Amino acid sequence: MALTDDIKQQIQQSYRDVLAGKDIRARYGQRLMIAEIARYMGDITDNDGQRTSPPAACVVEAGTGTGKTLAYLIAAIPVARALGKTLVISTATVALQDQIVLKDLPDLKKHSRMDFTWTLAKGRGRYLCMSRLESRLHDEGQGDSDTMPLFLVDGPTSEEPGTRAFFEEMLASYGSRVWDGDRDHWPEQIPDDIWRQVTTDHRQCTNRHCSYFDSCAFFDARKDLDDADIVVANHDLVLADLALGGGAILPEPENALFIFDEAHHLPDKALNHFAASVPLNATRQWLKQLSQALAKMQPYLAPATQGAKSLDRISTASRDVDVALTRVYEDAENNTGWEFNEERRSAQWRYPEGTLPAALGELAAEARVATAGLVRHLGVLADELQTAFDERKEHDIDRETAEAWYPVIGSFHSRAEDQLRLWTAWCELPAEHANEEPRDSGEESPAAQPRVAKSPPAARWAVRQRWDHAEDITLYSSPVLADNLLFSRLWSRAYGAVLTSATLTALGRFDRLQSRAGLPEASRFLVVPSSFRYAEMATVEVPAMTAMPTDDTFTDALVQRLPDLWAGEKATLVLFTSRRQMHQVRDALAPDYPELIITQDDMAKGEVLRQHCSRVDEGRPSVLFGVASFAEGIDLPGRYLHHVVITRLPFSVPDDPIDASLAEWVTQRGGNPFMEITVPDASIKLVQAVGRLLRTEQDTGRVTILDRRIVARRYGQLLLDALPPFRRVIER
Repeated sequence: MALTDDIKQQIQQSYRDVLAGKDIRARYGQRLMIAEIARYMGDITDNDGQRTSPPAACVVEAGTGTGKTLAYLIAAIPVARALGKTLVISTATVALQDQIVLKDLPDLKKHSRMDFTWTLAKGRGRYLCMSRLESRLHDEGQGDSDTMPLFLVDGPTSEEPGTRAFFEEMLASYGSRVWDGDRDHWPEQIPDDIWRQVTTDHRQCTNRHCSYFDSCAFFDARKDLDDADIVVANHDLVLADLALGGGAILPEPENALFIFDEAHHLPDKALNHFAASVPLNATRQWLKQLSQALAKMQPYLAPATQGAKSLDRISTASRDVDVALTRVYEDAENNTGWEFNEERRSAQWRYPEGTLPAALGELAAEARVATAGLVRHLGVLADELQTAFDERKEHDIDRETAEAWYPVIGSFHSRAEDQLRLWTAWCELPAEHANEEPRDSGEESPAAQPRVAKSPPAARWAVRQRWDHAEDITLYSSPVLADNLLFSRLWSRAYGAVLTSATLTALGRFDRLQSRAGLPEASRFLVVPSSFRYAEMATVEVPAMTAMPTDDTFTDALVQRLPDLWAGEKATLVLFTSRRQMHQVRDALAPDYPELIITQDDMAKGEVLRQHCSRVDEGRPSVLFGVASFAEGIDLPGRYLHHVVITRLPFSVPDDPIDASLAEWVTQRGGNPFMEITVPDASIKLVQAVGRLLRTEQDTGRVTILDRRIVARRYGQLLLDALPPFRRVIER
């Protein structure tokens, strides 16, 4: 749709209105970004609302201080409304999601003449389920409950004092509308094991048949979804919707314009979403819980009815799965080259090229057949229970029984489906013969050359863990690249898509993102120049060190060097690549520097940052120790951060099975995985880490890199050159 003069005028006028209303000046990078997104959307052609131009994405790297959110909102909202498409804005973090919904969109509407509506979309698992909360309180008050055994599926309930009081407070807060039932809006962080007891999923939810449907937090939050001009979601929810075929939760991709903020997370999120795992012994314990549930359910089902027959079939299928899991465990335990050491109580084994040993492959096929049977029979019983909700028809199961047991069977069904995903992935044959190309090996004819798959096979691996009185083996499968998944499910279907983040390039190029995310060939790419005067605002320093990170004495060298670096500073962030090393350094320095160092593991993230800022406000020095999540996810402007210390270059962990599988495939193709994967990925992480320093145009400070490989190795110059153009101070 070519941009009409009216749409262009709306965009320009809205930008002028916002600048005037907020009394801020126009930013060159922001204007570039608005123009690029508007042009991209204007170049999309369609026929009767269906895109006819080739799939394409608009990729914009824009650093801190650009005003990315305002740029893409002003450019995209008028176009989406003119097209009659829903604008879906997806983020990687709750913090940005809330910022867009609670601050950026209201701000834009207040200061511009644009008329639009918006809503927030989160998955069902982020919301309180009143039915489960009632059952949780009922179970704790009555002991073992035969009629509402929802927590049988979660294992033993917590015996800690105050647990019942916590759930009663939750009930009171929701009932009085002080709290909206959104997990992210509860005042404190709720641990996963506690939250699982009071939330639900699509398999357990009885929807309109639930007695709490009219006051349901999830459905209340979704009331405006169909009519809103803008839906703010997150990457996980978008991927979950795509896995269901698209349009199940969010608008159909064909009817949506997507904006992926924090887009550098999208490929990894996609890998996580389509990965699968099965802990063998834990699953056998789960089968015992299933058996106990079936025994408790049996008295509620009349003999010879369809429901009773389903119970018998589930029991038989459960025993078949147990036998299959036992055989898989014995084979994996006895025929795998596990290597334990004194410090680690777990061992990992990756199957090269994703190829399983023949015997294990046959056992996996047996487990797949058995698990598929269990899934099928659980599904039949779930359907039987669901039909009992319709009181207009006679049924063998009464409604009260159906309401009590449908969520239980739904939970078992959902988990069995998750297990089946692993066995299905383990039984898939590598599609090498249908998707191969000759390896480039010089002068040999193509027929004589070894052949390598165009896409890497799935990574398959196993982890064996030991505890004091038990052990387990967990089997895993994951795609190695998300390119085909994202292209087939998202880019090829979406009406349009914009990807933006402060870090999308690796070593100054978009190649790595393009290959990992499977972006269409017709995509367009832009790096927005920063408004920061880097050379005047900050330095990057590489001091002399007595040891390299690969030396055994490096931790001691850090302990010796760090106090000199933070001396005289009010606010310092020290970033590590290893939690173990972070704790070792903290333990060595803390006695000499009491009440100075806070690690990110000392308390919840928000409290860590609050205490740090409080110290700075009081005029006291503060040193934060953090790892990867602090290298990207914190914002400490102005006086709250003046010095970032990077202890070592952020190379990936060498035993990561997905990275190792990708490196193996690149090597087979004649490539250099270190230069093609490891160094570019480290570059992205390093840029993110140094990006903690300058958050506004008034900030100043310095970055210190204690890993001398950045000047002693050939690849170091590439990493240095990819950083913002700080003034460099390098000791030789």
